[in-house]
Amino acid sequence: MLRGAALRVTRPRLAVLSAVHAHPHADTDAIITAARTGLPEVSHQAVYDSLHALTAAGLVRRIQPSGSPARYESRVGDNHHHMVCRSCGLIADVDCAVGGAPCLTASDDHGFSIDEAEVVYWGLCPGCSTAGDS
Repeated sequence: MLRGAALRVTRPRLAVLSAVHAHPHADTDAIITAARTGLPEVSHQAVYDSLHALTAAGLVRRIQPSGSPARYESRVGDNHHHMVCRSCGLIADVDCAVGGAPCLTASDDHGFSIDEAEVVYWGLCPGCSTAGDS
Protein backbone atom coordinates (compact mmCIF):
# COMPACT_ATOMS: atom_id res chain seq x y z
CA MET A 1 0.00 0.00 0.00
CA LEU A 2 2.77 2.42 0.89
CA ARG A 3 4.72 1.82 -2.30
CA GLY A 4 1.51 2.10 -4.32
CA ALA A 5 1.02 5.57 -2.83
CA ALA A 6 4.64 6.51 -3.62
CA LEU A 7 5.59 6.49 0.07
CA ARG A 8 8.80 5.07 1.47
CA VAL A 9 8.19 1.94 3.51
CA THR A 10 9.31 2.59 7.08
CA ARG A 11 8.71 0.68 10.29
CA PRO A 12 6.78 3.59 11.90
CA ARG A 13 4.49 3.92 8.86
CA LEU A 14 3.84 0.18 8.85
CA ALA A 15 3.09 0.20 12.59
CA VAL A 16 0.75 3.19 12.30
CA LEU A 17 -1.04 1.83 9.24
CA SER A 18 -1.52 -1.49 11.01
CA ALA A 19 -2.84 0.30 14.13
CA VAL A 20 -5.36 2.33 12.11
CA HIS A 21 -6.59 -0.82 10.35
CA ALA A 22 -6.93 -2.65 13.67
CA HIS A 23 -8.59 0.22 15.53
CA PRO A 24 -11.03 2.19 13.32
CA HIS A 25 -11.89 5.68 14.56
CA ALA A 26 -9.01 5.68 17.06
CA ASP A 27 -7.52 8.93 18.28
CA THR A 28 -3.80 9.64 18.17
CA ASP A 29 -3.15 8.40 21.71
CA ALA A 30 -4.81 5.05 20.96
CA ILE A 31 -2.84 4.77 17.71
CA ILE A 32 0.43 5.47 19.55
CA THR A 33 -0.40 2.75 22.10
CA ALA A 34 -1.36 0.26 19.37
CA ALA A 35 1.68 1.08 17.22
CA ARG A 36 3.96 0.55 20.21
CA THR A 37 2.74 -3.03 20.65
CA GLY A 38 4.65 -3.93 17.49
CA LEU A 39 7.26 -1.18 17.59
CA PRO A 40 7.90 -0.18 21.23
CA GLU A 41 10.47 2.49 20.37
CA VAL A 42 8.24 4.51 17.99
CA SER A 43 8.07 8.15 19.10
CA HIS A 44 5.03 10.39 19.32
CA GLN A 45 6.50 12.54 16.54
CA ALA A 46 7.02 9.53 14.25
CA VAL A 47 3.35 8.57 14.73
CA TYR A 48 2.18 12.13 14.02
CA ASP A 49 4.43 12.32 10.94
CA SER A 50 3.20 8.93 9.73
CA LEU A 51 -0.46 9.88 10.21
CA HIS A 52 0.13 13.08 8.26
CA ALA A 53 1.86 11.24 5.39
CA LEU A 54 -0.74 8.46 5.29
CA THR A 55 -3.61 10.96 5.30
CA ALA A 56 -2.01 13.10 2.58
CA ALA A 57 -1.48 9.97 0.47
CA GLY A 58 -5.12 8.95 0.87
CA LEU A 59 -4.35 5.72 2.73
CA VAL A 60 -5.97 6.96 5.94
CA ARG A 61 -8.90 9.30 6.51
CA ARG A 62 -8.91 11.87 9.32
CA ILE A 63 -12.25 12.79 10.85
CA GLN A 64 -12.96 15.16 13.70
CA PRO A 65 -16.51 15.20 15.02
CA SER A 66 -17.36 18.36 16.93
CA GLY A 67 -15.94 18.31 20.45
CA SER A 68 -13.75 15.28 19.72
CA PRO A 69 -10.05 14.89 19.02
CA ALA A 70 -9.03 13.89 15.50
CA ARG A 71 -9.71 10.27 14.72
CA TYR A 72 -8.33 8.09 11.94
CA GLU A 73 -9.77 5.29 9.86
CA SER A 74 -8.65 3.09 7.01
CA ARG A 75 -11.96 3.19 5.12
CA VAL A 76 -11.09 5.58 2.31
CA GLY A 77 -12.21 6.05 -1.26
CA ASP A 78 -15.92 6.22 -0.59
CA ASN A 79 -18.21 8.89 0.74
CA HIS A 80 -19.43 7.24 3.93
CA HIS A 81 -20.53 9.17 6.97
CA HIS A 82 -20.47 8.63 10.72
CA MET A 83 -22.78 8.20 13.69
CA VAL A 84 -21.48 9.51 17.02
CA CYS A 85 -22.88 8.65 20.45
CA ARG A 86 -23.39 11.80 22.51
CA SER A 87 -22.81 9.85 25.72
CA CYS A 88 -19.85 7.47 25.24
CA GLY A 89 -18.37 8.85 22.00
CA LEU A 90 -18.67 5.58 20.05
CA ILE A 91 -18.32 6.22 16.30
CA ALA A 92 -19.83 3.97 13.64
CA ASP A 93 -19.61 4.14 9.86
CA VAL A 94 -22.80 4.62 7.88
CA ASP A 95 -23.18 4.55 4.12
CA CYS A 96 -25.01 7.32 2.29
CA ALA A 97 -28.75 7.08 2.75
CA VAL A 98 -29.65 6.73 -0.93
CA GLY A 99 -27.53 5.36 -3.75
CA GLY A 100 -24.05 6.71 -4.36
CA ALA A 101 -23.39 9.89 -2.44
CA PRO A 102 -26.58 11.90 -2.93
CA CYS A 103 -25.35 14.49 -0.48
CA LEU A 104 -22.72 15.68 -2.96
CA THR A 105 -25.40 17.80 -4.62
CA ALA A 106 -25.67 20.98 -2.58
CA SER A 107 -28.72 23.20 -2.88
CA ASP A 108 -26.34 26.04 -3.84
CA ASP A 109 -22.73 25.17 -4.61
CA HIS A 110 -21.59 28.83 -4.65
CA GLY A 111 -19.35 27.97 -7.60
CA PHE A 112 -17.45 25.26 -5.72
CA SER A 113 -16.48 22.02 -7.41
CA ILE A 114 -17.63 19.66 -4.64
CA ASP A 115 -15.76 16.37 -4.29
CA GLU A 116 -16.66 15.31 -0.75
CA ALA A 117 -19.43 15.76 1.78
CA GLU A 118 -19.15 15.15 5.50
CA VAL A 119 -22.27 14.19 7.40
CA VAL A 120 -22.28 13.32 11.09
CA TYR A 121 -25.34 11.81 12.74
CA TRP A 122 -25.56 12.38 16.50
CA GLY A 123 -27.56 10.36 19.03
CA LEU A 124 -27.22 7.61 21.59
CA CYS A 125 -25.73 4.22 20.78
CA PRO A 126 -27.78 1.15 21.78
CA GLY A 127 -25.74 0.62 24.94
CA CYS A 128 -26.18 4.20 26.19
CA SER A 129 -29.81 4.33 25.09
CA THR A 130 -30.77 1.26 27.12
CA ALA A 131 -28.61 2.37 30.07
CA GLY A 132 -30.83 5.47 30.37
CA ASP A 133 -33.94 3.28 30.55
CA SER A 134 -32.82 1.65 33.81
